Amino acid sequence: MPKVAVGCAGWSIPGAYRDRFADGDSVLARYATRFPAVEINSSFYRPHQRATYARWAAAVPRAFRFSVKIPKAISHERGLRQCGPELDAFLEQTAGLGSRLGGYLLQLPPSLVLDRRSVSLFLRMVRRRTDARLALEPRHPSWFSEAADELLARHAVGRVHADPAIGGGDREEPAPSPVWRYWRWHGSPRMYYSAYPEAKLQALARVLQALPAATPAWVIFDNTAHGHATANALRLQQLME
Repeated sequence: MPKVAVGCAGWSIPGAYRDRFADGDSVLARYATRFPAVEINSSFYRPHQRATYARWAAAVPRAFRFSVKIPKAISHERGLRQCGPELDAFLEQTAGLGSRLGGYLLQLPPSLVLDRRSVSLFLRMVRRRTDARLALEPRHPSWFSEAADELLARHAVGRVHADPAIGGGDREEPAPSPVWRYWRWHGSPRMYYSAYPEAKLQALARVLQALPAATPAWVIFDNTAHGHATANALRLQQLME
């Protein structure tokens, strides 16, 4: 993979951009001719069979990677507590990706305040089961602190740079992590709908180009409602080149 993997949340390709992709046996296969990574969001809402993940893995090149969003049953309904059976089922299903698993995305509800004890217990439970990369997208201000950064670093967890910024002001930059730095841009000012202007994409490209060569980084565009994710990802990729 490139030092910075640029992709989208989901692999749909708007008609206006189909000529930017090569042919493939499926939409995912065509998507993978241009982008090296994708984020699976549907796993947040419903489980997929292990065979489904295996089929997706078989449709993409060897170097392609998937990020998989952890189910809301774990993050929102259980609040990271007493969720061992749900976590086991999820990890067993996603094992179908094999070597094409890039890591897991854990998005928290805005109401989830940092509780260091319960979070530490959850992250230890995760690390007993997998050494896959993990990126955390918190949405409560309590997570944007040195104490939170220290806790995440201890368990080799990267903090997502979310746009629009949620609650941490200038601490919205990804917590320094040699494991995984993850930008997740939802569209601004209108989440999921707005396209990013050229100036903001150029500014992001400069930040990414300055990253150390050994720092793995992903940029995922989630402003998919009007197809802007594809356009923004293609443009950022061009700027990086």
